[in-house]
Amino acid sequence: MQSGSKSLLSGKIHGSDMYEKINGEINSSAVHVVDLRSDTISKPTPEMREAMANAVVGDDVFGEDPTVAELERRSAELLGKEDALFVCSGTMANLIAIMVHCSHRGSEIISGDNGHTFRFEQGGPAQIAGVQTSLLKNNDDGTFNLDELRDSIRKNPDCHEPYTSLVILENTHNMCGGKVLPLDWIEKVRNLTKEYNLPVHMDGARVMNAAVYLKVPVERVVRDVDTVCFCLSKGLGAPIGSVLAGSKAFIDKSRRMRKVLGGGWRQAGVIAAAGLVALDKMIDRLQVDHDHIMQIAKGIDEMKSKTFRVDLPTVQSNILMMYLDVSRITAKEVQHRLASVLETDEIKVSVKASSRDQGFVRFVAYWKITKEDVEAAVKKIQFVIKEFDTKFNNEVKNV
Repeated sequence: MQSGSKSLLSGKIHGSDMYEKINGEINSSAVHVVDLRSDTISKPTPEMREAMANAVVGDDVFGEDPTVAELERRSAELLGKEDALFVCSGTMANLIAIMVHCSHRGSEIISGDNGHTFRFEQGGPAQIAGVQTSLLKNNDDGTFNLDELRDSIRKNPDCHEPYTSLVILENTHNMCGGKVLPLDWIEKVRNLTKEYNLPVHMDGARVMNAAVYLKVPVERVVRDVDTVCFCLSKGLGAPIGSVLAGSKAFIDKSRRMRKVLGGGWRQAGVIAAAGLVALDKMIDRLQVDHDHIMQIAKGIDEMKSKTFRVDLPTVQSNILMMYLDVSRITAKEVQHRLASVLETDEIKVSVKASSRDQGFVRFVAYWKITKEDVEAAVKKIQFVIKEFDTKFNNEVKNV
């Protein structure tokens, strides 16, 4: 590390980590590190690594990789769609879907204002696909108002207007705290869009979490959308990849679109093999991640803090937002304190969290997070909450 750095972390991700004492800030004793930044940092299971090492492979651009073909076949079957395509990421899957659905020049998509395709995919629809986005305000549960959806659809547009070509949903909804879209609401969206012959695409990066929460097959969750993608590399634990599914005609066009984006795999069966293990072994166990996040949420709620809060009744999956009183504190300050371990701290735990807004800190569970990790994280989070609350209370008394 560069001189002047405040901390040094070496070793593995969990309990054997060591923080070394630098400039007197970090205690040199063992520090338990719990990384809850995202489920994207999950690493492949031992069974996945074995499957990858032994995968039968071929050139997938020529349609000759049997492991990729099997992953695509099984994914389509699982989702109740005609066909599927293995791609490198969820962002690529969403972009391909938009490019195929919006092939007419001057197209427009309708999306929630907190949707991933709008906020976190670098403006790909506009930058690459030449597609405009019309935004609807997301409700707290990830839905949006259906009357506003109807009003946003351009009916018989004249030469001044773009063509409304696609509606995009996100399930579970990341920036709404991992919320699961209600099945009846998705059906209402489908019924409305049918009136205008509009397709619906679901950004289902974590749709398997939605199915586990609802206790229904994932096929039922995606029944009322034309196309859907899901990530193998988040809660399902595979190292790389997403799957895009829809009709055979849609996937034929998507395969061509994947190639022009530079996404033509060669011997991709090496990573598709991990995806097959994910489908077999990792879906049902997502409930463990949900339980772990609920345990953390309850630990925060128990503190009854006026500065830090969670909306306990709406915690549904593996994502938790801890909301902050921004008049007192920012997310960056909280993240720094959760991750740091001072010599005076009685809790020798470092909790890594993330945030996309100064008003909340986000925690995400995945398969490598153990019961012991969760217990340690709760202790550290409660310790930090108490520390800040005591500071704020003393400041009020001294005014």
